[in-house]
Amino acid sequence: MEFEGLGYSLILAIDVQYDKTNGLVAGIVLKSWTDDSPSNIYVSKIDNVDDYLPGQFYQRELPCILKLLNEHSLKPEYIVVDGYVYLDGCSKSGLGKHLYDALHGKVKVIGVAKRSYVGISEEYAIFRGSSKKPLYITSAGETLSAAKLHIMSMHGVHRIPTMLKKADQLCRLNGSTPIPG
Repeated sequence: MEFEGLGYSLILAIDVQYDKTNGLVAGIVLKSWTDDSPSNIYVSKIDNVDDYLPGQFYQRELPCILKLLNEHSLKPEYIVVDGYVYLDGCSKSGLGKHLYDALHGKVKVIGVAKRSYVGISEEYAIFRGSSKKPLYITSAGETLSAAKLHIMSMHGVHRIPTMLKKADQLCRLNGSTPIPG
């Protein structure tokens, strides 16, 4: 499912939700940052998700994301995660950096966080639509300026881009609910 060389790249927006023991990860495939609908949708169920450990959030979500990629043989050029690549913008690894490392730096990872993290500067903030609340953008394998432009160009007039919101909505569905696609 790799589109490199065909004049466009594959972008995968991912979100993960879980209850006390199980998880659901949704991946929305885009051919372009400005797409208003997905090219494809992938969902994976995860049994026995690890417990949350303070300061180790990635240990719970990373295995879920890797399962989605492996189960569906996805090889995107970009992955957009709900959260941080670097918690401080440049050196303190967040979920996105751990994902980038797990994929051996072969996939560019952009983090879109809804809340500021202690130590993150306004340099990482973007304002979409008429929102007064910023999103915080961090990246690995892509410059910050390019990552910010990518997220700013995503479809939607609201703070959260349409396709990121769709990934969030899909993974919030009950695991027994048929997933549209």
